[in-house]
Amino acid sequence: MLRLSQEVSSALAENRPVVALESTIIAHGFPYPENYELAVELEALLREEGVVPATIAVLGGELKVGLSEQELRYLAESGSIPKASLRDVPILLALGLDGATTVASTMQIAHWAGIKVFVTGGIGGVHRAAEQTFDVSADLKALATYNVMVVCAGAKSVLDLPKTLEVLESQGTSVVGYQTDSFPAFYLRDSGLKVDYRVDDPARIVRAFKAKEQLGIPGGMVVATPIPEEDELDTERFNAWLDQILKECEEQGIMGKDVTPFILSRLHQISQGETVQANIALVKNNLKLGAALAQAYCREDML
Repeated sequence: MLRLSQEVSSALAENRPVVALESTIIAHGFPYPENYELAVELEALLREEGVVPATIAVLGGELKVGLSEQELRYLAESGSIPKASLRDVPILLALGLDGATTVASTMQIAHWAGIKVFVTGGIGGVHRAAEQTFDVSADLKALATYNVMVVCAGAKSVLDLPKTLEVLESQGTSVVGYQTDSFPAFYLRDSGLKVDYRVDDPARIVRAFKAKEQLGIPGGMVVATPIPEEDELDTERFNAWLDQILKECEEQGIMGKDVTPFILSRLHQISQGETVQANIALVKNNLKLGAALAQAYCREDML
């Protein structure tokens, strides 16, 4: 059921750097053809850094690790491929269906494939008012389970970030800030919360990850890097937009899994596309760090 492309399979066998990418950003993040163009561009950026990209998806009941250009276009054009999280993967396999992998399921499949670095935009976490809704992202479960470094611009700004960090701490997931003392908040460089450790050198982050592996400690590691300063949104304006949208959620009775898609869609509308451009910028920035981590992991002089 696990199908690695020849490029990915050869790179792993030869100890060459590989970085995993999710497919939800293609199937659900942007309209066609912008989503296809972005997917191709992200893979090209990794190759320019000397790294093999491994975009992951469930296609026809198979776990695909490393997609062809035709498969990328299919994901982008379809418009009907559902998101696939941890609980969905075995059902999709049994029924021979398609699924666009989330952060959680991309981590899961990358772990099975032996890929150590996964780059995304921002992780999910504890949603606002989770004490009433119990709405907690499966990303946190995956981070407690699968042995992968997850490079991100922190967690999505619309979440309850203090509670998200509390859960990560409780389950033993290390949160490392790359060249930052503060936990980033996706569109914003500083959430006002601290990371567990600041590390300024990708090789040292990899040493910590390899030490975790050698000690047999389960789970992944969050490697957080802030959005570039020139691409950051204005904090006051962003918070004003978010307050307005959260009020709309309450007035319209939007709850549970419908909240985040609604918020992100409304942010795009209110900001007139600023949030989308910021999202693209931070993902590209994350890719550079992910490539450096993957290269460091493959070096013989590491632990």
